[in-house]
Amino acid sequence: MKPPKSDLGFQPFENLDKLLRKKSVDVAPLPGNPRREERNYQTGPVPAVDEERIFREAMEGVKTLREGKYVEPAPPSIDEVTRKNGKDEDLEMLTNLVKYGEGFVISDTPEYIEGTGYRVRPEIARRLHRGEFSIQAHIDLHGMNVGEAEAAFEDFLRDSIDRGRKGILVIHGRGLSSPAEPVLKTKVVKWLTTGPWRKWVTAYSSARSCDGGTGATYVMLRHRPVTKRQKKT
Repeated sequence: MKPPKSDLGFQPFENLDKLLRKKSVDVAPLPGNPRREERNYQTGPVPAVDEERIFREAMEGVKTLREGKYVEPAPPSIDEVTRKNGKDEDLEMLTNLVKYGEGFVISDTPEYIEGTGYRVRPEIARRLHRGEFSIQAHIDLHGMNVGEAEAAFEDFLRDSIDRGRKGILVIHGRGLSSPAEPVLKTKVVKWLTTGPWRKWVTAYSSARSCDGGTGATYVMLRHRPVTKRQKKT
């Protein structure tokens, strides 16, 4: 049934019945948007990839190593590793310690020894160890037995006192080969702290690395021995 005609001039639904019967509507394409059937779609099978050709191009200029000629890649340098780990400073300190002894504090080791005489401040022994006092003579007790070392030690101290020496060095070794404590090193400490020579000793300490480290001992002597009266006052 057709809709009745309107008395108005504009009849927007006049052809609606025909469009419904036709069941299709022609819509004009939007600008720049071609109809679906007009678009250029690629159809057909996808061309095969020439993998062999691609591989040959990628390997162009590569030479095959002869048998037995394989070279292990060099490990990354220490500098590169430490840069990555952020430990440059620690490694530098370790390298300087191993190569040059920098940063090694003898006084922090169990082998370090020091002591002072009557009424002498402990700081004097530490200053002696730091090398603040000149060393005027030395004796090396290496290779001697205890008796020989004691005789040589007494002769050396007597001569040093007669000559007015103030700073001397006694080399005795670290005694690492001794089954218990280092023999000569222990005896030197005993001779400096007991018996007739203790009254001449101002201070003593392990030497610096350049003078033998804990294998040698600095000794500072007095110009005059301590008297019994000085001990009581």
